[in-house]
This record gives sequence, C-alpha cells and structure tokens, in this order.
Amino acid sequence: MSKPKYFLYARKSTEEDDRQVMSIEAQLFELREFARRENLEILTEFQESKSAKTPGRDSFNEMLLRIESGEANGILAWHPDRLARNSIDGGRVIYAVDTEKLVSLRFPTFWFEPTPQGLFMLQVAFGQSKYYSDNLVENIKRGVRQKLRRGEWLNFAPFGYVNNPRTKNIEPHPTNSRIVVRAFEEYAKGTHTYGSLAQFLAELGVLNRNQKPLAKATVAKILADRVYLGFVKHKGEYYQGSFVAIVPSKLFEAVQKVLRTKARPRKTKTGHNFPFTGVFSCGECGCMVTAQWATGCTGIRYRYYRCTKKKEKCSQGYVREDVLVAQLQKQLQTISLCDRHTDWMLSEIDNWQKVDVELSQRSEQKLSESIKAAEARMEKLVSLYLDEEIPRGAYLKRKDTIMRDLAALKEKKKDLARLGNNWLELLRDWILDIQQANFLSENFDFPKLKSFVQKIGTNHAVRDKTARFTPAPPWHFVATRRAFLSSAAASRRRGELLSTDEVRCCAWGRARTGDPFLFREMLYQLSYPSKFCTHSLQ
Repeated sequence: MSKPKYFLYARKSTEEDDRQVMSIEAQLFELREFARRENLEILTEFQESKSAKTPGRDSFNEMLLRIESGEANGILAWHPDRLARNSIDGGRVIYAVDTEKLVSLRFPTFWFEPTPQGLFMLQVAFGQSKYYSDNLVENIKRGVRQKLRRGEWLNFAPFGYVNNPRTKNIEPHPTNSRIVVRAFEEYAKGTHTYGSLAQFLAELGVLNRNQKPLAKATVAKILADRVYLGFVKHKGEYYQGSFVAIVPSKLFEAVQKVLRTKARPRKTKTGHNFPFTGVFSCGECGCMVTAQWATGCTGIRYRYYRCTKKKEKCSQGYVREDVLVAQLQKQLQTISLCDRHTDWMLSEIDNWQKVDVELSQRSEQKLSESIKAAEARMEKLVSLYLDEEIPRGAYLKRKDTIMRDLAALKEKKKDLARLGNNWLELLRDWILDIQQANFLSENFDFPKLKSFVQKIGTNHAVRDKTARFTPAPPWHFVATRRAFLSSAAASRRRGELLSTDEVRCCAWGRARTGDPFLFREMLYQLSYPSKFCTHSLQ
C-alpha cells in the first residue's frame, strides 16, 4: 500500500467556548513538528478562524472535496474537535473513512486507526465535541434565565451605575447617578435640546472617549433607557430588576412626554425645482447664479436664471432655462460620439482586456511559484536549524533574507491584484461617459444633465446670456479632436493645404484603422498609457 498523503488542518474558533484552545500559529507549529517526526507528507495546509458548531466552513469543505477527488487520503489535525463539532461534518469525515477516501487520520492528542474500534472511538470523540458545544449553549441560556429571575443586570453597567463583583449586580454610582437625575430634571423643563443637554452634561464632566460632549444619539438613549426605573431589557422584553432605581417614575414619564412632543414630524417646505442652481457662477462678478419663476404675457410660467449679486448692480441679464439647456446640449455635442463609434471602441477594449488578463494571470502564476519556493526554503531552513545542522547566527541571517524576499514577492502580487487592468476599466468608463454625453445632448432629463455637466467640466459660468464650461481631461481631448477634424475637412473643401502635423495625423489614422476619421487615432493613443496622460482619467 502506498504511503498516505496528508492535508494539514488547523482551526481556531472566535467564540467564547474556544478561548483556551491553542492559536492557529501554535497548532501549525506543533503539527509541522509532528509531521516531521513521523515522516508524514503534507500536501497542503488549511486554516480558518470559524466555529465548527454549525456546517458551512469554506476551508474544511474545500479540503473534503479535494480528498473525495483523490488528491490526498489523510488528515493531520490537533484533535477531532478541530474537524467537527456538529453531526453533519463529523458524519462526512466518518463516511470518507468508510468509503476509503480517508485511510489515515493523525492527531498528536488522539489515537485513531481505520478499524471498527477506531471508527467507534472517532464517533465518540465527535459526539463529545458536539455535546460540549450544545451543553455550553444551554448552560449559558440557563444562567441568563436565572439572572433575569433574580433581577440581575446581564452585562456592563450603564452610565450612572457601577458593577459590583461581589453581588454580581449593579448599584448606583455615587456621583454619576446624581448627574443622571439632574439631566432628567433639566430636560423635563422642556427648554433643552439634545445638543444643549449634552453641553450641560459636559460642564459636569460627562464626555465621550475623545473628551468631547456626548453625541445626540447617546443623550437620546440615556433619556429613554428604562434601566433608570430599575428594569432589565433582554431580547426586546423588560424584566423587573433587583437593583436600585435612579430616576423616580414620575420624573421619567415627564421626560418621555417631552420627548413625544418634540418627536412630532415637522412640515417640510416644498422646493421650487430649480435643477441648475448651484452649478454656474456669474461670468462678470463671480457670484453664484440663482433661479426664479416668471410668468409671460401668455400666462405661461418660465424658469429664469440670474446673478445673485444685490449690493452692486450686475449688468448680466436673465437667461431662460430652455435657452440654457440648449446651450449645454450644444456643448455636449462637441465631446460626444455616436453609438457606432463608441461601440467599436468598447469592442476594442474587450479585445485588449482579454490579452491583458492573460498576461496578468501569467505574472500572478510566476509570483505564486516564487512565493511557494521562498516558503519551501524557509521550511527547509527551519528544519536544518531544528536538527542543529547550521549555527544560530547563520540561521537568523538566512531567515531575514528569505523573509524580506517573501515580503517583497507578496507585495508585488498584492499590487498586481489591486492594479491589474485598471486603466482599461477607466478607459471603458470614459467611453461610456462619451455615450452618455451623446444621449444627454438630445435628452431633457435635467437632473442627469446637471450632474453630468458638473462631472466633466470646470469653470461653469454664465455671461452674456450664454452658459459655458471647460471640459476637463480627457473629455477635452475629444473636443479638440473633433474641432481639428472639422477644420481639416473645411480646409480640404476650400482646397487649402494641410499643415505637416495634420497630414501626418490623417495618414497615421488611415494607416492604423483604414478609416479617415481621426477619433480612431484617439482610441489607439489611449491604448498606450505611456503616451497618454493617465492621471487625467483618475
């Protein structure tokens, strides 16, 4: 029979019942030493910090799936309770032994052989683990119920109280309890807000961790907390506590009445729906442009935009909203392209992305192989040191070198995963924005038009009843290319000679794409980030 191949599994639960169990690092060290002493072949190490009380652990499931596929036929763990504390996971392990998918289970603290007696003992170990978890939960629930029957507080004392370790209950704090009563008395007058009461408490020395007045939500919680009446709340239900109440019932109800009065919903003002306010400034004086309604001679109401300057009269007149929208849409046309062109651009990006993903995968694979090689060198170095084959000084020097190399490789892999083909995604988003510019140049969705103009432009101003904004890079690139294309076409129509740069640019565009339109040159320039200002995309 061939020698078994093992998966190493280490688990640390994050719940209360497993606080005293060795950490994952300690388990890994002990298990690796055990594997070295017993000459066990470890294929892969699995580790996770998750409770085994219920099924659904990702690393454990992956390990069993790989065992069922025949990749390995043994498991090395610290104890059976690291593998399972529930009947489903324990049954999967036992069934894998029954079907000979698992031929060996090794534990430094537990003996097992794939015999009827060994399977029986393994079932007993899994049953004990499950019983421990179930019994612990029931004991905790029983303890909570008993504390509630005795009226004891369940956790940390709220403000105004202090925990008494001797009685396992809470009792009024000699100073803070009086502060709580003063706070209730002040708020019952109806003259305080949450903010002013927080300031009042700050003057009495009640501050948060940052030494600042309490947040309004904290003040509201204090004023509505029934613990000051002597009640204990558990799972939405109140119980009579056995500790001393701080606030009298009459004072508490007076505060609740004030809270209900101030909690009445306020009437909200109806907005005037001026979609382009807060965007443009006056091109003459620099003040912001506001809006107002006006009724024409025909009785139709219009929205007008004007300068907000009042002290000194501004010479700029009113501009009607439909005129403003037409001007914005006309300017959007200068930075937009039709769907036929943008669809072609997006298809080109898809092709580049396939190539880029393939290159990234190769680079990631090489880095993973280098990391595995460095980790193998580290394990070999530790083994040599444990066998006393190299002195401590040489061991520490080599270990430091390997650790620095390993950290550098992991950082490169992390950067590769973080950056990847990020520039392609930025380019794709930009081209989609060009499509949106083309859509909004013919659409009258004012909120979208406003947000898009704010996004792509700077220096938004209105002067001489004309709205203007400067397209930011890279949208400015489209505008300049379209302007150049228009001037080049006009020159050819007039029979004028093109400049050397224009001729070279047109020829380059035709040679690369077979199409005379220069917007294609733009896309190919963007395919080389070193030739394009990539920071403008960010």
